[in-house]
Amino acid sequence: MVATRGLFFVSLFALALSKPMARNMKLHESREGIPEGFSLRGAAQPEQTIKLRLALVQSNLAELERKLIDVSTPSSANYGKHLSKAEVQQLVAPTQDSVDAVNSWLKENDISAKTISATGDWLSFEVPVSKANELLDADFSIYTHDETGTEAVRTLSYSIPAELQGHLDLVHPTVTFPNPRGLPPVFTAPIKAEAHNLTSRATIPSSCARTITPSCLQAIYNIPSTPATESSNKLAVTGFIEQYANKADLKTFLTRFRTDISSSTSFTLQTLDGGSNPQSSSEAGVEANLDIQYTVGVATGVPTVFISVGEDFQDGDLEGFLDVVKSLLDEDTPPFVMTTSYGQNENTISRNLANNLCNAYAQLGARGVSILFASGDGGVAGSQSASCSKFVPTFPSGCPFMTSVGATQGFSPETAADFSSGGFSNYFAIPDYQTSAVSGYIKALGSTNSGKYNATGRGFPDIATQGVNFEVVVGGQSGTVEGTSCSSPTLASIISLLNDRLIAAGKSPLGFLNPFLYSTGASALNDITSGSNPGCNTNGFPAKAGWDPVTGLGTPDFNKLLSAVGL
Repeated sequence: MVATRGLFFVSLFALALSKPMARNMKLHESREGIPEGFSLRGAAQPEQTIKLRLALVQSNLAELERKLIDVSTPSSANYGKHLSKAEVQQLVAPTQDSVDAVNSWLKENDISAKTISATGDWLSFEVPVSKANELLDADFSIYTHDETGTEAVRTLSYSIPAELQGHLDLVHPTVTFPNPRGLPPVFTAPIKAEAHNLTSRATIPSSCARTITPSCLQAIYNIPSTPATESSNKLAVTGFIEQYANKADLKTFLTRFRTDISSSTSFTLQTLDGGSNPQSSSEAGVEANLDIQYTVGVATGVPTVFISVGEDFQDGDLEGFLDVVKSLLDEDTPPFVMTTSYGQNENTISRNLANNLCNAYAQLGARGVSILFASGDGGVAGSQSASCSKFVPTFPSGCPFMTSVGATQGFSPETAADFSSGGFSNYFAIPDYQTSAVSGYIKALGSTNSGKYNATGRGFPDIATQGVNFEVVVGGQSGTVEGTSCSSPTLASIISLLNDRLIAAGKSPLGFLNPFLYSTGASALNDITSGSNPGCNTNGFPAKAGWDPVTGLGTPDFNKLLSAVGL
């Protein structure tokens, strides 16, 4: 009997030695509850494999932000002196202490992680759900999106060892939920009558009262049709959720609407995460075609690249956003403008992940890249129209290091489009460059919508362009679409044409736009003072003189912007 007890003791001792040491776990991220629109289906199967990403704490983000603002502010002596790839990497690379601490923890748990970023701040590995639960003191479960049936394995909280605090920034996907309603715009037959009581100007074709085409945008915003000349001045269009840009449709579009340029003008393709761009007419994407047709077809002569992101983004996660920005940061000469017509509600994303992505946009901005995102199409209700009691800001529009683009409609006067998402972030504070503009609006707003928004949050959008009744070609057929998805590629084209002129004159591209837009650029914009963005059983925010959270600072005038940038 004694010998049996001794053997049992030795076995327990051996088992204890084979397991990682118990650590003091600290809650790292959590949600207050299941996001609206999702339901708990049940526990995830213990043997199911889950792919996790770890982000290490970046080393000198305060200095990155200081330098970003310094090179992006027209009154600064360093305006336009963008940082090199090496300089940005040196600023944000995690410390060796952080790398060692995280790798030691993973090794203890018999996990072999792959480094997936040039600076070593992102790691990736796969483990069974049971191991993830043990590792992170989590409860990974299956959640179903009520409307679409989309399933996602998530946890409402997770913890990390106390000694990793200050070293490990976040684990993804954990408390960030997918965005199943990130759908492409609706494609409809061309309208037969003007629906917005517009009057035409002599310089604007009367047909623009019914549908918007490249010639309408050229007339409304004074966009030149002369070809760009600088081959280094690339424009990137991102594509997700199996949206494919069709070259035959682009040729038809150019034949019909840009008779002054070659109909064979096209774009180059870049793929990530198993992305592709099949060319059968049945696979032509409304969103992808819209974005390509209104960049290639408006930014005349600017080299355009379509970045098709594959399966890692298919459940609506933000891996696609992460991988696009990581890919561009790895390039020695990234495109000078990137436009994205996708986003999601800010409250579906963890604060840590939102901050991490926002800081990645700051890195690109510091290198001279203009980051543009459509603000969303749900008015004050978020990225898409939905029921709500408080206003829902969108992401990444709340990030202060990118430019959020809202939508307008009509001309004489141009007014706010009622779907244009806008408001105030609950995650990000008002940046210095925006303080005066936002405080002026909130003062003019008075008690309207009081308690429904965060008056100390970063306001969005920053700027707007037309976004209603854009004529596109999809699968050989013409039709119209609307949304801020129309607006972001339009602005991207204008900025790219400005960059072409700047580079030709021996100057730097515009880079991060906002400090310029809120200072010397503001007078080059058309102030939009009518319309609103209703939602959440309210009239939303009204457009007013100056900046407003429907159309931002207004819409662009190419000629005035050309003067504002010193040309």
